[in-house]
Amino acid sequence: MSTKSFIQHTLPPQVEEDRLRSVEQLYLLDTPPEERFAQITRMARSAFDLPMAAISLLDRDRQWFKQMDGLGVQNSVPRPQTVCAATILRAYEHPEDPGLIIEDTRESAFNELPGICADSGIRFYAGYPLYGPGGHAVGTFCVYDTKPRQLSSSQRRTFVELAAWAQRELQSTDDLERAATVQRQLLPPTLGDLPGYSVCAMCLPAYAVGGDFYDHYPVQGGMIFTVADVMGKGLGAAILTAVVRSALRGASRAMEWVGSDNDLTGAVSAASLQLIDDLSSTDSFVTLFHLKLATEDGSMQYVDAGHGFAALVRRDGTVQQLNGDGLPLGVLAEDSWTAHDASLQPGDTLVIASDGILDLVGEVDDLPEALKFIGQHPDPADLCAQARALAASKTTLDDVTIVAVRRELPP
Repeated sequence: MSTKSFIQHTLPPQVEEDRLRSVEQLYLLDTPPEERFAQITRMARSAFDLPMAAISLLDRDRQWFKQMDGLGVQNSVPRPQTVCAATILRAYEHPEDPGLIIEDTRESAFNELPGICADSGIRFYAGYPLYGPGGHAVGTFCVYDTKPRQLSSSQRRTFVELAAWAQRELQSTDDLERAATVQRQLLPPTLGDLPGYSVCAMCLPAYAVGGDFYDHYPVQGGMIFTVADVMGKGLGAAILTAVVRSALRGASRAMEWVGSDNDLTGAVSAASLQLIDDLSSTDSFVTLFHLKLATEDGSMQYVDAGHGFAALVRRDGTVQQLNGDGLPLGVLAEDSWTAHDASLQPGDTLVIASDGILDLVGEVDDLPEALKFIGQHPDPADLCAQARALAASKTTLDDVTIVAVRRELPP
């Protein structure tokens, strides 16, 4: 099929809508450049001795470049001005051979496009479609030259292999986003109805997925609040967080069901026994702060398994750390933990956070600055809002998780 045919044909409307939905599901549009894609374009320029290479997505009205080398344009061009629209179409009409190679663009149906007819315009184009969720063509891997040229058989094979590399990176993005969605869905819903208390919780992974999580759920006479941090980051840590959450919830429910007097320590010990083999085989451990709040009088019991950051912001503004001396889960096979008592008085705020808050508010492991920060923001909603604003203003290298519970003053 000639290139002129590609210009004259478009995808059926429903196919195009499905394709655009696939583009959106990648969550890549308008994100910053990434080294994993830059490696591919650098390799392509070197392998073919070409001045330009790009990885892009074809949106509704534009071609947006996730990575571009040597093109000298902004991060997008209008869709009608790109040859890549024809490459996308070819993916559907010739799936057995979807690559589009134009050895001299001045002799093609694209010769009037601004990027081709301009001085020093593109004279050689090779594009290969990239696929997203549902198998739809979402973008292209392309190389360009300012003079006509041909690709040998071995160069064509290399071109396809580089496109496959770009495809694997897109697939990795899709998998991570799916994992991030599942991880967000595993967090408990907003706790909107706890008479006499206000609660705010947040979990901001440093990457697409993280090793932190929080949990809260009602038990007889009160609420359970948990913050945990699995060693490591990324997908491996995220998988373990789901396992830890499930083990601890199950152990807590079992202790409540049998009416155990040591329900907190028993739940942590039971969860540890369930997890020890998994944590040992993955060379990992979990820090954990597990607390039961009696909502009627504000009395609390907690277990600190190596977590280390929990505090009470008293009504008068003083900040009191909740100390514990337990080891993280996974360090010793048959460890035990001790429950500690505390009290949340009217006007006080309980704050449990992961160690990511230390880097967020100060220098590395700046505990005094972190305690000062929570003392300045005793209102749970304000504390979470301020933490989110800080995270948005700087690059965070660790997950940041906060649970804040304020016992309101009586009316």
